[in-house]
Amino acid sequence: MKKKTILKKLSSKRLSRNVIYFLIVIAFFLGFFANKLTDIKFPFLGKSKEVVEKSNPNSDLEALQAKVIKESYLFKIKWGDLGKKMIEDGVIDKTKLSQAVSGADELSQELEKYLSGNENKIELSQANAQFWVDVLWGLGLANKNSILENGAMVEGGNTANFASTGGWTLGKSQAMDYYSKFSYISLTPEEQKRVEKIAGNIYRPCCGNSTAFPDCNHGMAALGLVELMVSQQFSDEEIYKTVLAFNTYWFPQTYLDTAYYFEKNGKAYETISPKELLSKTFSSASGYQVIRKKIGNVQWPALKGGGSCGA
Repeated sequence: MKKKTILKKLSSKRLSRNVIYFLIVIAFFLGFFANKLTDIKFPFLGKSKEVVEKSNPNSDLEALQAKVIKESYLFKIKWGDLGKKMIEDGVIDKTKLSQAVSGADELSQELEKYLSGNENKIELSQANAQFWVDVLWGLGLANKNSILENGAMVEGGNTANFASTGGWTLGKSQAMDYYSKFSYISLTPEEQKRVEKIAGNIYRPCCGNSTAFPDCNHGMAALGLVELMVSQQFSDEEIYKTVLAFNTYWFPQTYLDTAYYFEKNGKAYETISPKELLSKTFSSASGYQVIRKKIGNVQWPALKGGGSCGA
């Protein structure tokens, strides 16, 4: 009797173990098929740690960056012999310019042509952005215009002390020897009004002033560019678009962050008008700081610096 009881207990234990093993196996296969089903229906929920580690966290930023900073631009702006004239008048010392741009005593052939030839177009890239801010700075500084003679640059009586004047070290002489002196660009009264209106709508992130108050190199360069394009009958839209391209190379962080801000708010950067992007809201120093506070510090891939207000 005792022997039968013992055998019955042993059989019961074996049965319990078999049931447990069976349940474990069932649970394993249920888990396996559940994961497979998740991968098929909801792949974003089923990523393994290895897959996550292999994904590129900067891919979205790189795609957005490509929309903002183009490889190069080709503008059908007649540069003509403006570079040559500024060299002859001493506004620009070619050796000083070359040293500032490249650290060498001579410019590359690609840049030299703008100072010695007669060019009917302007090529802009990240590689020559410094050259253009300096050359256009000289143009805006030396070209005779009422913005320089009657505007905010002279109101306080300290015209020689601004960054765009006191900071000009690329000429044969001091900046005030060339200030609004040469009639490189002739404008009709109507064209002058257009220049003043457009310049008043264009800001740069290094300060809070518009191009109508060109107290730094970027402002003076933008003024020269606006004058040149208005004289050649470009539309307002084309002028804003062109100035934005130059500004983007001069202040890449600003426009990348601005693009990021728009994307996060459901707007594509490329759909925002250049005039709006150049406005005080987005392109002034104060406007940009508001954007920066909203988005925080974004680490852009391969971002090169810019925005210094010196030669």
